Amino acid sequence: MEISRSRWKKLIVDGRVTVNGAEQNAGYKVRAGDQITVQVPAATTMKTSPQAIPLQIIFEDEHLIALDKTAGMVTHPAPGHSAGTLVNALLHHCDDLSGIGGVERPGIVHRLDKDTSGLVVVAKTEAAHKNLAGQFKNREVRKEYLAIATGNVKEDKGVVRAAVGRHKVHRKKMDTKSRNGRDAQTEYEVLHRGESWSYLRLFPKTGRTHQIRVHLASIHHPIIGDKLYGGKSAQHKMARQALHAHRLELKHPVTDSNLSFCAPLPADMADFLRSYGYGDGDDGR
Repeated sequence: MEISRSRWKKLIVDGRVTVNGAEQNAGYKVRAGDQITVQVPAATTMKTSPQAIPLQIIFEDEHLIALDKTAGMVTHPAPGHSAGTLVNALLHHCDDLSGIGGVERPGIVHRLDKDTSGLVVVAKTEAAHKNLAGQFKNREVRKEYLAIATGNVKEDKGVVRAAVGRHKVHRKKMDTKSRNGRDAQTEYEVLHRGESWSYLRLFPKTGRTHQIRVHLASIHHPIIGDKLYGGKSAQHKMARQALHAHRLELKHPVTDSNLSFCAPLPADMADFLRSYGYGDGDDGR
């Protein structure tokens, strides 16, 4: 049975792994002759129910699914969101997804914020989950986002390097001034400048919570529609933050072949661009 690194660590912390009959911490170095015993608990019965929610599937085989998540859909169950999530939809779509990667987040390798649209990759086996999670952790996945930000971004291309951590007062927010921030880097290029907005292509090199939203706010160009980080605008109306996970490039978890997935710009962002006369609201390619 394939078990991910994070699940191994939890088994050790829970005292379910012993070395020569005694518990050891996760940093223990195994020696020749050690007898290791592992007790893998039975899968916990899931409380999350399958729901027949339409999915925009871009690619699927027996190992993974790549799909285009709509804005407004929560990725996995959480307090206040026990139904209508991507996980609920996936459990209906896949008969054997339960338990992969954790009870409440079966198959979820990475996540998007509720009001961010675009590409999500889901593992369908434990082995695929372990491999894909490793690719994301080791920054081997190329991620490309599209965003519409307030104001005119001065440089045609740039990099925001600023650690991201939990805001010291507002617990729902992240901040670049947190004492416990973790390194984060986002590259960007300007596709088009409007009178008081900029259409951007972004390449996050790390995967911190709210990273792109926080980084753009930190350079005084919050994403239009992002009420949490200052993107609310009387001039420019968007019902949600104008942020879209446009492209993912990674290795197939079993065949090791190169995979490239693309989710087209959603209607609300395309309509915004068209309303200001920018082409057909495409991605600038």
